[in-house]
Amino acid sequence: MYKFLLCLIMPLSLMAQPSQKEITRWENTAAQVTIVRDHFGVPHIYGKTDAQAVFGLLYAQCEDDFKRVEMNYIEKLGRLSEVKGSSELYNDLLIRLIIDTTDAKKDFENSPNWLKQLLQAYADGINYYLYKHPQIKPALLSRFEPWYQLLWTDGSIGAIDIGDISVAELKAFYSGEKNTTAAITVQPKVFEEPLPSGSNGFAFGPSKTKSGNAILYINPHVTFYFRPEVAMESQEGLHAYGAVTWGQFFIYQGFNEHCGWMHTSGYADVADLYQEQVQPKNGGYVYSYDKLERKVSEKQISIQYLENGKILSKSFKTYFTHHGPVMAKRNGQWISVRSNNRSLNAIIQSWKRTKAKGFEEYKQIMELRSNTSNNTVFADSKGNIAYWHGNFIPRRDVSLNWSKPVDGSTSATEWQGLHSLEEMIHVYNPTDGWLQNCNSTPFTVAGTKSPLREKYPRYMATDGENFRGINAVKIWNTAEKYNIDDVIKNAYNSHLAAFDLFIPALISANEKYGSAPRFASLQAAISLLSAWNRNSSDTSVATTLAIEWAQKLWPAVMRQVVDGDESNQVAKTQLFLSSSNPENLLQTLSVVLSELEAKFGTWRKPWGSINRYQRLTGNLTESFDDNKPSIPDGFAASTWGCLPSFVSRPFSGTKLRYGYNGNSFICAVEFGKRVVAKSLLAGGNSGDPASAHFGDQAEMYTKGRFKEVLFYKEDVLKQAERTYKPGE
Repeated sequence: MYKFLLCLIMPLSLMAQPSQKEITRWENTAAQVTIVRDHFGVPHIYGKTDAQAVFGLLYAQCEDDFKRVEMNYIEKLGRLSEVKGSSELYNDLLIRLIIDTTDAKKDFENSPNWLKQLLQAYADGINYYLYKHPQIKPALLSRFEPWYQLLWTDGSIGAIDIGDISVAELKAFYSGEKNTTAAITVQPKVFEEPLPSGSNGFAFGPSKTKSGNAILYINPHVTFYFRPEVAMESQEGLHAYGAVTWGQFFIYQGFNEHCGWMHTSGYADVADLYQEQVQPKNGGYVYSYDKLERKVSEKQISIQYLENGKILSKSFKTYFTHHGPVMAKRNGQWISVRSNNRSLNAIIQSWKRTKAKGFEEYKQIMELRSNTSNNTVFADSKGNIAYWHGNFIPRRDVSLNWSKPVDGSTSATEWQGLHSLEEMIHVYNPTDGWLQNCNSTPFTVAGTKSPLREKYPRYMATDGENFRGINAVKIWNTAEKYNIDDVIKNAYNSHLAAFDLFIPALISANEKYGSAPRFASLQAAISLLSAWNRNSSDTSVATTLAIEWAQKLWPAVMRQVVDGDESNQVAKTQLFLSSSNPENLLQTLSVVLSELEAKFGTWRKPWGSINRYQRLTGNLTESFDDNKPSIPDGFAASTWGCLPSFVSRPFSGTKLRYGYNGNSFICAVEFGKRVVAKSLLAGGNSGDPASAHFGDQAEMYTKGRFKEVLFYKEDVLKQAERTYKPGE
């Protein structure tokens, strides 16, 4: 088998060698593109055509961090196992089941000519970079195809939605191990803390700003270095600035001369699970549908994987109903998934919004209804502000509970088309002049002017309230007017609203049980927490105590069952604190003090002394070292209500906590006669430790000090560090 696979690989490597025709095309395109690097290393791409700008953008991305560009497509191709080994087999299988390369290729062939040009330019920009940099050794992909972009048509960090199916369930169904086809009874899940993620989006209309211009605040919370900061301009109406997800050709969160868009991850129901009634028949399987039998489709999927330096292959016989792939077995029934994780319209929508000339045109683009994972916060140069909760929302029978698997044997559970844009939860130009979304319920998006929950089906908004949402409403729901600096200052509010619930409960517990001898050692710490203003800061010992303490309680908080509102962090916290044993709160704090003393010799550790920003290697998985330089950070995880999120934890071999998720690209934009904007990026734009722009924004990042955005070319040229053509 090894020899056979080697024979397969060699022709592919030969195919990766470019033809002279391709080289000529690349060089002709490169000659029409100019890249200007400003004094923070931000690439400003200029081309006559949109396609030329795309070519330059992908070339510049590869210069900054090719490994991240490549890894995103290794993942979306379902080929992680070829790089990371058999541990990724079922992650790859999941991707292969829901993202079909055949469909992506068909979409490329069926794309309008203007889009084909962009897709070809995307691939050409990367391939030209590899041609000009033979010293770069890709982990797997030595040639990129234009249809690759159609595997990933949404720039979100959470672009894949398959309901609540887990990789463990998928493995149990398809592993071929003994008894995996037996019924699996779903038990209540043991709480596993998810990767913290989220975003803040704020918009302010003319009545809420000092200048009378609309202001947009863009604040995604993602894994650090998930997106760089870029600018693109052409003579075909493109002039956009913002954050691009590595390897994509459209600015995902940003602005142009006329308007700006911010996406927050949302929880409108866009994927459903179906219980299928399956029986074996004639060597295969059939399933019941409207009292008739339908054949279960079968598809052979082979996945290659790395083991002991050799490439092996594992084949899976996979199953599909008309709803979608079968991905689990629960309580004796096969579970299929209907979803929409990639589409041609989604990539069209992602591109066209970057060129929208204002609210009405942006709304027309939203009518494509192909954004499956995000909410949108919007502002434009005419003073409009808007919010849409989701975008792709199938119409369903409202009498059913779509948060659970539904009966797949009847047409009564089919999607009934899509909701229109006006039927979706939205707010246009609220009279109070402000909008906020922090991955929280849309029913507080505009304070008292928010949409009413009872007017919408439950599946449109399964989002609960969180502590950032509470904090944001409190901040913006005032008579105050703002300029761009005021917005930044308020958006960096570090109040930890969760502790407005936790700390009073601790004080109450101490009043009842604190006199017990075993809690005598807690009194100094509780006194400190009682006097704390509940704002995080790098000098605050109380912040350290509170977060270390609440983290130990949080799994139990998230296990609370709030009927019909499972994602409501606030309600879960209230329920936990009202029903838990008060002595447990004190005992948990005692454990925290002991752990801090064992680790540092004292529990009196200011937050910034243990909560650090460090970037050492630029590797896909960063490593951390207590003995190497790091910077104190006074902010905290969004979980606790901190708007400028900084998620940290200790890593293997460290005592200190290091940030790895949270604020990434942050930008405030004012839409006047000229666009004025300020921005900040975690660390810096380059993934190369040798680059001056690997960490040139690190100190600024930890303090919330923004830089001026250079949007207009005349300003860019004044601060130009380097001007060149791709390939030079």
